[in-house]
Parts: sequence; structure tokens; C-alpha cells
Amino acid sequence: MKKGIHPEYKDTIITCACGEVIQTRSTKQNLRIEICSKCHPFFTGKQKLMDTAGRVERFRRKYKKKGSETN
Repeated sequence: MKKGIHPEYKDTIITCACGEVIQTRSTKQNLRIEICSKCHPFFTGKQKLMDTAGRVERFRRKYKKKGSETN
């Protein structure tokens, strides 16, 4: 490895919005994140209800073909 071209690697504390604190090493110090593996729905198994069906229906209504033409 060449000398003087690599960033300084230092101890870091990562803090999540849920309160989880993770100690690791990084080139940046004291990071704040919004979501971590302790509060993310994929890892916790708790999924939040999302209105995806409403979005699809809105999209279909918006881009529905006018008339009875089929290509």
C-alpha cells in the first residue's frame, strides 16, 4: 500500500433514531442513521401496512387508454 493516500481509520459510534448504539471503525466519526437492523421491518418481521393497491389503481386510472383501441 502506498503511504499517505489512504484515509485515517478511526473508532466510530453509530447512533440510530430508535436508540441503538453501535461501536465500529470507519473513516467518518459519530454517524447518525434513521433505521438499523434492530428497527427495520425486514429484520424484525413486523411489516407496516402500505397502500400499494391504491397507488396501482391510481396509476391505471391515470394512464388508462381512451376509447376501445387495442394494439
